[in-house]
Amino acid sequence: MFSVSKNKFMLSFVTMIADKTTAKKTAEVLLQINAIKLSPNNPFTWASGWKSPIYCDNRIILSYPPIRNYIRDKIAQHIEKHYGKPDVIAGVATGAIGIGALVAEYLGLPFIYVRPEPKGHGRKNQIEGHIEKGQSVVVVEDLISTGKSSLNAVRALKEAEVNVKGMVAIFSYGFDIANDNFANENVTLHTLSNYENLLEQALDTNYINKKELATLSQWNANPSEWNAN
Repeated sequence: MFSVSKNKFMLSFVTMIADKTTAKKTAEVLLQINAIKLSPNNPFTWASGWKSPIYCDNRIILSYPPIRNYIRDKIAQHIEKHYGKPDVIAGVATGAIGIGALVAEYLGLPFIYVRPEPKGHGRKNQIEGHIEKGQSVVVVEDLISTGKSSLNAVRALKEAEVNVKGMVAIFSYGFDIANDNFANENVTLHTLSNYENLLEQALDTNYINKKELATLSQWNANPSEWNAN
């Protein structure tokens, strides 16, 4: 149903989803609470200016205790399985501060958050909270598009001389450019779900039809130049 580019295949060791069951279940709950909205016939406009048939705001998860607990548990379990127990959990500001703090609480670990850019006033911190040189950290993110802002946070941590073991995100659009960016920075990314599994779940539950599936797939292949017409 979905084509996989050679580039994606080559970089599959960098960006990985959780198991299929988790990927489909995560997509299901994100659609259920409208954290993700699909609108192929009436597209959204992103801040970048791109026209998009999908809009994602995973902060909405925090308003639904059973769902936020599910996401928290899955991220925490994924961290323990793939990275062991780091010294610190870091959330990327602002979208992943809430879920990152919940994951840190679940694991009984210290929490910090990292801005994509240094603060423009006061102490001009980019990292908020206490972390020491040489400590290990796993970064929690809510959403991966191109990965640039997420990787800015990773660079700040590396500049602070801490050991970034990897990143776990709730959802990724699965863009080739994100795979390239993470590969170039040598950062491993795991996500609970991604665009491919989202579309499968949406089709399985009649959220979209096959014609809309084709439109949504075309956008994902070339989002910067996609036109709804």
